[in-house]
Amino acid sequence: MKEYFAHESAYIDEGCEIGAGTKIWHFSHVMSNCKIGKGCNLGQNVVVSPEVVMGNNVKVQNNVSIYTGVTCEDDVFLGPSMVFTNVINPRSAVNRKSEYAKTHVGKGASIGANATIVCGHDIGAYAFVGAGAVITKTVPAYALMVGNPARQMGWMSEFGEKLKFDTEGKALCEATGDQYELINNQVSKLTK
Repeated sequence: MKEYFAHESAYIDEGCEIGAGTKIWHFSHVMSNCKIGKGCNLGQNVVVSPEVVMGNNVKVQNNVSIYTGVTCEDDVFLGPSMVFTNVINPRSAVNRKSEYAKTHVGKGASIGANATIVCGHDIGAYAFVGAGAVITKTVPAYALMVGNPARQMGWMSEFGEKLKFDTEGKALCEATGDQYELINNQVSKLTK
């Protein structure tokens, strides 16, 4: 007996590992040799290409294709109709499957609706990519990215609140009270 739910219109290919409590909704297709963690939710019309790896509690909204070469750590949010790519210079008449570039999405990162992630650029832990942004370079952990091409507009807490650093490089998440530090353009959460 399977420990996950798949709607009757979903297709699950052979060789997939799908964790307990995961839900796969209408018209979605999970292709061969994927690894999907526990408690994930794949919305309507989601395609997970061969050998994709997703951690636990990954939320994938409607109309997202996760292509071969993409890995997502735990607690990642992929907004509606956001786009991954896996070839830099695609041509219909040229087979470039051996050239797939990898994209790694770090723990807790959020990618907004209709954003595009150009392959080969990792998204750091707890980064926040705004709706419609086009990522053309690697995104640091906790970074807030918006626009086309995306530019960094600040830093976000793990709770999803914009951080305001003081002159000493310290910030407080107003929602949780968690403290953060900014040193050499890198953010880290301070332990309580």
